[in-house]
Amino acid sequence: MDDRASPDAPADDRRYPSRPYIGVGAVVFKGTDVLLIKRGKPPRQGQWSLPGGLQQVGETVFEAGVREVHEETGLTVDAIALIDVVDSITRNEDGRPQYHYTLVDILAEWCAGEAVAGDDAAAVAWTALDDLGRFRLWSETERIIRLAATKRRV
Repeated sequence: MDDRASPDAPADDRRYPSRPYIGVGAVVFKGTDVLLIKRGKPPRQGQWSLPGGLQQVGETVFEAGVREVHEETGLTVDAIALIDVVDSITRNEDGRPQYHYTLVDILAEWCAGEAVAGDDAAAVAWTALDDLGRFRLWSETERIIRLAATKRRV
């Protein structure tokens, strides 16, 4: 049986891709707090994560990160540095990749605006690094945030 989405599925259905999608996530700091969003769509719907989304054709990684933060939170940010690249592959019960993203994470600083959930975000929150545990983040997300905090101090 073919697990691909039906021909009637929305054009943005990313299940069972023929290639990885490039996603850009942003670790946004405002003072000592970091910005988190609660995901409003799969994969990881309902989980806390970093703001981010797919890079568009003709857009740099930094431009994609800045745009995605604005779309998801209404904030204006300044992209500062590359943090790391993470593979996110979610497999179905048969082991086939159901979702496949190459995630490029950047460090960004808050410039202006009040964070409000928009676009793909169900909620937003600013939190101290010491409080990350209460959000039950994917281990890679927490690793990226802590790496960004270290890069920021250097």
